[in-house]
Amino acid sequence: MKTIALYATDTMADWEYGYLVAGVAMAREQGDDRYQLTVVSDGGDEVTSLGGMHIRPDGAVVDLETSELAALILPGGNTWDAEHDAVLGLAGEALDRGTPVGGICGATLGLARIGILNDRPHTSNALEFLGTATEYSGSEHYRDERTVVSGSLVTAPGTAPLEFAKALFEMLELFPPPVIDAWYGLYTTGEKKYFDQLQGEQ
Repeated sequence: MKTIALYATDTMADWEYGYLVAGVAMAREQGDDRYQLTVVSDGGDEVTSLGGMHIRPDGAVVDLETSELAALILPGGNTWDAEHDAVLGLAGEALDRGTPVGGICGATLGLARIGILNDRPHTSNALEFLGTATEYSGSEHYRDERTVVSGSLVTAPGTAPLEFAKALFEMLELFPPPVIDAWYGLYTTGEKKYFDQLQGEQ
């Protein structure tokens, strides 16, 4: 069993990881035990989300082994313009190994700060947002899209949590493609036909 690690920070944006963690839980409820979700923080300490929720992590970033990671998930927040060196270092190691890393919203700024976005296609909240990182020189690779997949890296703006989750579901092969398509259709349109398809595929 491999670990999907969710990095929890103070001011983390609650809506940006909800679909993803719910999907992992749904897969486990259906008997898929390939992955377990682990919540980590910089020092293993409790954090408070942007919505005021108090989250008690399972451990610290330094306790994670890159070889045991199935994916590293970096939600946005208001603190990515500094700090987070440990998890950003881990993200670099994970990408070097071909392990999926997902960065959404403010987390893309953290990735920009360590040069990860300088030579690969990516997206974020806006090109100007990434430009606040002095280490960033990858503007020619910026894509104004809902999500961008480049190798094992998934990036998205904070307005695209569904697309972010879908891309990671596909990368992890968490569900068969028809299930992912029906799930995405249901949550983007609310149409009953997608619910019926989802029920029929499970």
